[in-house]
Amino acid sequence: MIPATMAKEMKSASSRFWNPAAASLVKRMLNESARLDLAFQALADPTRRGMLARLSRGPASVSELARPLPISLPAVLQHLQALEASGLVRSEKKGRVRTCRIEPKALAGAEGWIAEQRALWEGRLDRLEDYLATLKDKEVDHG
Repeated sequence: MIPATMAKEMKSASSRFWNPAAASLVKRMLNESARLDLAFQALADPTRRGMLARLSRGPASVSELARPLPISLPAVLQHLQALEASGLVRSEKKGRVRTCRIEPKALAGAEGWIAEQRALWEGRLDRLEDYLATLKDKEVDHG
């Protein structure tokens, strides 16, 4: 058990270091990370990628999405559920027909992350290339 005076000092110290703006940023980053994880998890499956490819041409009913697939309708619905949970797809039901649409904003998040990673690695590879060129130049000068 923590003595009362020690608990009071700990609370005082933690409030001095508490930054609501930083906490908000961390929370937003964690939410974006979770969304990104769900998007990549959804994109990892070839059936779901095929469904997204079909939806990239325009909205489609569940039965239209299921038609070319060699899986049962309940399996198609599970894939759609994963796509909707990731935010990549949204659907609406009118009467007996559920129509699905792609959500470009969710794909933009994954695309942005990939672009950041590509730029990072291209920069690293450029620096490596420069370094190797300097080593080669030194070798020629001393050889």
